[in-house]
Amino acid sequence: MAPTHPTVSFVGIGNMGLAMVGRLRDLGWPVAVCDIDPVACDQAKALGATVFASPLALARAMPAGGLMVVAVVDAAQCRDVMWGEGHGEGAQPVHWPAQGAAQALQPGQTVMWCPTISPGDVEALAQRLAQQGVHGIDAPMSGGPARARAGTMSLMVAAAANVVVAYEPVLSALANPVFRLGERLGDGARTKLVNNLLAGINLVGAAEVLALASNLGLDLPATLDVIERSSGQSWIGADRMRRAIAGDLSPRAHMTLLAKDTRLANEAAAEAGFSGPLGARASAVFRAACESGLSELDDGALLAFLQQYGQVR
Repeated sequence: MAPTHPTVSFVGIGNMGLAMVGRLRDLGWPVAVCDIDPVACDQAKALGATVFASPLALARAMPAGGLMVVAVVDAAQCRDVMWGEGHGEGAQPVHWPAQGAAQALQPGQTVMWCPTISPGDVEALAQRLAQQGVHGIDAPMSGGPARARAGTMSLMVAAAANVVVAYEPVLSALANPVFRLGERLGDGARTKLVNNLLAGINLVGAAEVLALASNLGLDLPATLDVIERSSGQSWIGADRMRRAIAGDLSPRAHMTLLAKDTRLANEAAAEAGFSGPLGARASAVFRAACESGLSELDDGALLAFLQQYGQVR
């Protein structure tokens, strides 16, 4: 029997990408994947995905009008998987195969960008592909792997209206809610940076007050119980600090991610002529935590960092 849905292709199946693959497979969608991590590829294969050795091979197998979801880490990796031009630079230096997907993409196909990258990078990537008739969807995601697997993460979508309509079934399968932000590519990225800057501020604040609670001799689990049910509550603070108190720093979200995102948000703010009192300070905390050797840990490690170092200058 022919599949009900067209194959969706994924480049990058880390925590979020693999969760999205699992979500679509749960719903019976055919999925094709590519990643440089053989373990991730094996996990996707176990879910029923078809694995390809390179972005180019994946693109060659895409159906007419097909969708390629790019779920790598940063703009350098986006350029790597498309054109082999990232040169391993960026927040997470990784070399993808030199022959990128773009040379095999066909007019009428679409690339959906899911990483948190700058609006300018989204625009540049989309404009370059548009020259060969390939559509773009600016769709950064939020919610974490568990929500991605459940289809309850959020997507912040900016794209031409007809393109959004064409891929509505897969967008709705992947996320609830899907925020439609208009047709200007880059507005998804702008919205995500605003959101993630607030997430970073909230997480630094949660780590700071629990470090203070420790110095005051308070019981940390009990203190967090109070915060979670009172005016100081934030989802990211409760989620990360609960794990940090338990000593669980296995990376669901690496420290480098919010370090990158808060930096990009502050760069976007500077370009817009805006300077707030908290964003730069939060970014400095993430940068200092990474420089202290915590970059590969969960960002909940901010609690231990602030307990040890206190004020970040």
